[in-house]
Amino acid sequence: MNMHPTELLNRIRNNIRKVIIGKDNVIDHLLISLLCSGHVLIEDIPGTGKTTLVSALAASLGCSFRRIQFTPDVLPSDITGFNMFNLKTGEQEFHPGSIMHQIILADEINRTSPKTQSALLEVMQENQVTVDGKTYDAPRPFMVLATQNPVDMAGTYPLPEAQLDRFIMCISIGYPSHEEEVQILTNHRTRRISETLSPVVTARDVLNMQQELETIKCSRAVMDYITAISEATRSMQGIRIGISPRGSIALMLASKACAMLDGRTFVLPDDVQRMADPVLCHRLILKDKSGQQSSQSVIASILHSTKIPAAR
Repeated sequence: MNMHPTELLNRIRNNIRKVIIGKDNVIDHLLISLLCSGHVLIEDIPGTGKTTLVSALAASLGCSFRRIQFTPDVLPSDITGFNMFNLKTGEQEFHPGSIMHQIILADEINRTSPKTQSALLEVMQENQVTVDGKTYDAPRPFMVLATQNPVDMAGTYPLPEAQLDRFIMCISIGYPSHEEEVQILTNHRTRRISETLSPVVTARDVLNMQQELETIKCSRAVMDYITAISEATRSMQGIRIGISPRGSIALMLASKACAMLDGRTFVLPDDVQRMADPVLCHRLILKDKSGQQSSQSVIASILHSTKIPAAR
């Protein structure tokens, strides 16, 4: 018997909670991105639980997981794979790169060359790799969670605006509260996540939920609301690049996934407001990045001033 998507999502959420303490909002953001078949950029300092979080997600889904540590000497072929001549068969043989897994942690993506970044981001966009003219599909479901340290930027290669736009969300895990950190210390084990957690859904369940997202209704009034928010960023002083139509689509998809997570079949304006910050902030390019204004304050101001639709 097939389970309802809400029940499946709660299973995943509760399983991840066994190893991730007090970060329900972050877990929900990952699940929403997963439903959207999207990728996530995590901006945070080392030691806040990024690897644990992504490992727990992969283990809960029963999906293959690979952590790629990006450094300046990582080559595009390390990511995509390469062909090698097989002396026995007399043919070229494809050796898959590290990207050919279902859940990828791209650690410190801004520490590798732009060429290698582009190789990764091309796979993210196309869900396939092309080597010597031949195309190989990425496994499904396929999700990349990339990290970068916003504090230590020395010797890095910042992602261009066009590549930032490929991530459906940019989030931060942040420090735990005092009680949460005590609980982390109490529960600390040296066992691997894969040994601690068992899968609670299958990859097929995930694909079915991603298809189910298409059935979530988004009314004309809510689409007008999303469009008004995006339009406001394009004419606001202090903003060099506003939200593109791709950003509007991302906000609509995330709002649909937010509704599904709550067990609804339709989007509310509240879903849009909840998703606006993680979906839109990294897409805004401010004229003065060192000024008092931040992307978060801009989005908050726009949400405050944009008329909220009454009907769904």
